[in-house]
Amino acid sequence: MDRARLRPLGATSLQVSDIGLGLAALGRPGYINVGHGDDLGGDRSRSAMEHRAHQVLDAAYASGVRYFDAARSYGLAEAFLASWLLSRDVQQGDVVVGSKWGYTYTADWQVDAPVHEIKDHSVSTFSRQLAESRAILGGHLAVYQIHSATLDSGVLDDAAVIDALARAREGGLRIGLSVSGARQADTIWRALEVQRDGERVFDTVQATWNLLERGAESALSAASDAGLGVIVKEALANGRLSDRSVRSDASSAQAPLAREAEELGVSADAIAIACALAKPWASVVLSGATTVPQLESNLRARQVEITLATTERLASLAVDSASYWRERSALPWN
Repeated sequence: MDRARLRPLGATSLQVSDIGLGLAALGRPGYINVGHGDDLGGDRSRSAMEHRAHQVLDAAYASGVRYFDAARSYGLAEAFLASWLLSRDVQQGDVVVGSKWGYTYTADWQVDAPVHEIKDHSVSTFSRQLAESRAILGGHLAVYQIHSATLDSGVLDDAAVIDALARAREGGLRIGLSVSGARQADTIWRALEVQRDGERVFDTVQATWNLLERGAESALSAASDAGLGVIVKEALANGRLSDRSVRSDASSAQAPLAREAEELGVSADAIAIACALAKPWASVVLSGATTVPQLESNLRARQVEITLATTERLASLAVDSASYWRERSALPWN
């Protein structure tokens, strides 16, 4: 591994790789990524899914990936990651593992389940899910985040939750939040104000930033300046910025990305991830790959140089946040 690719996760003592691996699409048989069902094929049994997850984890680790992201609601993602860590004898401290609490997986391994996950940001859910995550991941668990915190949920104003998070932080766990929705930026700004005993509660923030959705950029820059580690999720917009979706015809809104990919001789996903990596406030950018070839394509972002001219040519891809999240919410589970 190229050790030079490791960088600090904000002001924490943790060292993470430039690209991390998110397990949202690897831990359960159904997800909203474009083409997810085609990637998994016909066998979506637990054993087949675990084997596939281990293959991608092996390839990621061999390529220098040292940050792995899971959540209680990602089906068996934590369990698959834990079995890989154990079977490969990965030592604590060699990788950084983050997970999230606040959603409970309810699909029972069914792709067509009416409800895939239920949100609950109460202190009782935090206590229960932290115990579950620790039981599965043990000492590897280093970062624990509120899953999709929003202002509407009230979690950042819940004194009991904030007190519990502060106690967990005092015990050595790094505490973060992931955000989603059209008001990501507002949630981040509010999180920066949350303190206990004169200390900021949050060490990290995980947010959606990509060439389509850039609404949280100023808030993420401020979070980085304040010492928070910034974890970029959905850099490919759930597959909408991959070769699978991008078309080069002039009528496509994403034609500039297709042309840039053709010009540079790389895939669209490599350019999209490279654009996220180029942000000075980004600590780690997550790949959400479901297969080894997808991961390898994502990792080619490391060789892509994003110039000012590239940035200007791709500026037209940006859409307003409300439109982006409406479109995302319409993506089918597959």
